[in-house]
Amino acid sequence: MNNNTYRITLLFNANKVYDRQIIQGIGEYIQASQSAWDIFLEEDFLCRIDHIKEWMGDGVIADFDDPEIAEALKDIGAPVIGIGGSYMDEADYPHVPYVATDNQSLVREAYQHLKHKGLEHFACYGLPPSPKKRWAQEREKEFSRLVAKDGYECRIFEGGETSPETWQEDMDRLAEWLKALPKPIGIISVTDSRARHVLQVCEHLGLLVPDSVSVIGIDNEELTRHLTRVPLSSVGQGCRAMGYHAAKLLHQALQGAELRSVRKLIPPTGVIERQSTDFKALKDPVVIQAMHFIRLNACKGIKVDQVSDHIGVSRSSLERRFRQERKQTVHDEIHLTKFERATTLITTTELPIAEIAGLCGYPSVHYLYNVFRKHLNMTPKDYRISQLNIAE
Repeated sequence: MNNNTYRITLLFNANKVYDRQIIQGIGEYIQASQSAWDIFLEEDFLCRIDHIKEWMGDGVIADFDDPEIAEALKDIGAPVIGIGGSYMDEADYPHVPYVATDNQSLVREAYQHLKHKGLEHFACYGLPPSPKKRWAQEREKEFSRLVAKDGYECRIFEGGETSPETWQEDMDRLAEWLKALPKPIGIISVTDSRARHVLQVCEHLGLLVPDSVSVIGIDNEELTRHLTRVPLSSVGQGCRAMGYHAAKLLHQALQGAELRSVRKLIPPTGVIERQSTDFKALKDPVVIQAMHFIRLNACKGIKVDQVSDHIGVSRSSLERRFRQERKQTVHDEIHLTKFERATTLITTTELPIAEIAGLCGYPSVHYLYNVFRKHLNMTPKDYRISQLNIAE
């Protein structure tokens, strides 16, 4: 092994999406810089710290949200870069070079997103206090600060840790909390997983999302996004950027730079808006129910008569009230909902265009092509390519 090659240990639980994205960012730095690093990462992706001082190598990048890891890495005699959450209290930060996700900005973006929708009631669904999840308490504290500053009531529910033994009891408690909240309300969940709990319970309770309850998560996890009937809005963390900057700091430390006081906060990548926060500030309860039914069933080929039958009003009454609230017909709303679903599937999946046409209720792929030409003056295939180019 030549003198320019370093043995680098990554202490993360790579079975978690958050950790894997950080590791991806580390890899992007290695590729970009052509650093000669031999990476040690547990083969089963778990994070073990037993006898770490005996095998840590020349440098370490580690998850400092875990206090056991932070404690094990004290005074090990090699450069250590910590990655974790940001804190309101300066005393909570570790005494190593540190790259943090900006918890305050994550919550602030979620809150501003809900406020801009015209909502006036807000709540936060958090996690029970835990030494390994201090970031959740930081997000709750920022929520409390924001709503107090604006003069709103602070409503926080932490619930229990997710486990098979207490799952039903926890969901029952969440249901009671949701039923007691004023409506309409915007709920910030400290993770996408917690947001998914809210969406599931709202469906069981018959609470209309987003008309009565608008829900936004934090993380923008791909897996969670596909596990809900109502697509979840979320604030993206800059996990890959965190990994990239941590690797860059370690590279500097290996070259002899003094970095003890260095701290870098990585801002959110922004709000990714989906149906769960598509709040329209509608006043007519008939239109609200109709909108909810259309969102869930437009791609099943429903007609206007089916909407009016479901709501229990005449078609003429529904059309009149719809025009007053939405400034368009019920048919137009169904058509727009199908089209928006098609554009989402085209840009977020690799499904064939023909299959997307069927999933969105179009009679043929040719029909879908005509719809895209009418609305966007391009084909679905060209639209997919254009959105991929924007993302890059």
